[in-house]
Amino acid sequence: MNTDLMFSSKTDLWSTPQDFFDKLDDEFQFDEDVCATKDNAKCKNFLTKEDDALRQDWRGVCWMNPPYGREMPKWIKKAYESSLEGATVVCLLPARTDTKAWHDYCMKGEIRFLRGRLKFGNQTNSAPFPSAIVVFRPAVGK
Repeated sequence: MNTDLMFSSKTDLWSTPQDFFDKLDDEFQFDEDVCATKDNAKCKNFLTKEDDALRQDWRGVCWMNPPYGREMPKWIKKAYESSLEGATVVCLLPARTDTKAWHDYCMKGEIRFLRGRLKFGNQTNSAPFPSAIVVFRPAVGK
């Protein structure tokens, strides 16, 4: 991804920095990347746009770095609902605390605000927005 695309609305794909992912993988030991391309998948098992991940069952411990466009609320809702069905879903999201999706779903998860701004993919510039990790864990006593 080139920098011109990164700081525009021409793309909604923001590739997770590998070292950042590795630290989370050490903690969570992910089973599946539920929102990947063949070029940026972080797990051996992954779902792509062609797999229509929003219609799949998410199981185990899932990593999610969704498209950062208008469809993002659907991904956040799916992550939350999957936790109600027994999955743990760890989400890398822009920290947009003023949105409906943030209040309806993210606030029900464990929120970890990130200090500074991430450098996505192999970019030299930081993202133009703050990020957070939101963890949706299985419902207790279900």
